Amino acid sequence: MAQLLTQNSKLKKTSKAIGLKVMNFGIPALVDPDSGRRTCPFAGACAKFCYAQKGAYIWSNVKPAFVERYEATKRDDFVDRMVLEVQRKKAQMVRVHDSGDYYSRAYIDKWFAIARRLPDIRFYSYTKSVPLFLERDDVPDNYDIIFSEGGTRDDMIDTSRHRHAKIFKTYEEMHDAEYVDAMSSDVNATKWFNPSHKVGLVFH
Repeated sequence: MAQLLTQNSKLKKTSKAIGLKVMNFGIPALVDPDSGRRTCPFAGACAKFCYAQKGAYIWSNVKPAFVERYEATKRDDFVDRMVLEVQRKKAQMVRVHDSGDYYSRAYIDKWFAIARRLPDIRFYSYTKSVPLFLERDDVPDNYDIIFSEGGTRDDMIDTSRHRHAKIFKTYEEMHDAEYVDAMSSDVNATKWFNPSHKVGLVFH
């Protein structure tokens, strides 16, 4: 059985730098290879250069774990299992989706339920499922959503007030646009470490 929470190399470095244990959860990017169902329903231009569809994410010994986690999200016991996993791994911050996205309202409900049961844990997530979140007024205080440009509903992102992420070609372009660097430390995407709503990433 695949572990629900893991820790990639970037989050290991981030954890060491900030003194908090940051772990991540991921499901298959764009499409579940077994069922063919979309796991990133609002993916747009991002699908062409998605980092989660290449490299270690598609290795034969890694890919099945993402599928298993996706299947776990559809089970009735997912909330209970994830709460226990966070406690067992002693995670202090959880990045939801280093791969994949929120594929339904019911799935969002499960993550919000997890966050409410773990009020001292910080959850954060990049997402292109903008319409699904703009209709909500019940986002837990310990859950930070970052709208990621490159989806089919970028038109719904108000860059003057919504926390959002923009991808730049170079670090110089990112700094000139006054976006905060979330490449060096992943948690710079969050409201707890970055008061600005402008999150910068560089194409890689």
